[in-house]
Amino acid sequence: MSDAEPDVLLTANQVAHSWSGDVFAEDLDAAGQVRLALGLLDLLDEYWVTCEIRFANEGAEGPLPAEVLWDGYRRRLEADRDAEAVTYSLWVDWFEDHATSATAFAEVLGNDVDRVVAERSQPLLRRARRVLECSGPVRWPVKELTYRTAVRLPDLHPAVFRGLLASFHDVYGDLEPAAARVLLGRLDLPTNTRHLAALRHVLDAGHANHHRSPDAWDDAVRSCSGGAAGRGTRHMGGRTGSH
Repeated sequence: MSDAEPDVLLTANQVAHSWSGDVFAEDLDAAGQVRLALGLLDLLDEYWVTCEIRFANEGAEGPLPAEVLWDGYRRRLEADRDAEAVTYSLWVDWFEDHATSATAFAEVLGNDVDRVVAERSQPLLRRARRVLECSGPVRWPVKELTYRTAVRLPDLHPAVFRGLLASFHDVYGDLEPAAARVLLGRLDLPTNTRHLAALRHVLDAGHANHHRSPDAWDDAVRSCSGGAAGRGTRHMGGRTGSH
């Protein structure tokens, strides 16, 4: 309910905007504040809570305790529940910012991808899939080894493919065409996988990003399928504008 209008029920989004920032004014140590914020995220499932976490990390009292922060992200990426708020936060706040993307990517997957591939537990695979699929904006040198390691596990091949696709289509996406094409060739995917042929085509032609080669994708689609399939893929795998 609203303090001003006690009979009016607030939506989860309104509660997030009204109260998330206050978590970091609570009389708790920084680790406790982070845990409280993450608990609020679990309760509300609203992206704005992650924004307040990022604001606090960058604020005068920041940075937040990294161990607690990233353990919280990893746990939620592994959970058998929707993680859209967390993956969206990674994508648009942590991965698109080159000042934070390397650290964030390492913390949520890069540091322990070998363990993910070795243990193959469902929680670890769930985390890996979610991170790979939103990793398009992470710089290629930061993520290439993780992609190459993930390719060792066929269960992760679809997620690696979606990561490569996002790396090409996302407005901030980054890949190295020749190296990405080698990885693409190692993926065991159905031959009729949507966008597979077109992605091969643009990488073979040396294109690194849809938005730096705006006609390349449509040309690839026409070459691979006569032009009908794949239209509208300017939004495939990532955003096409700034937020």
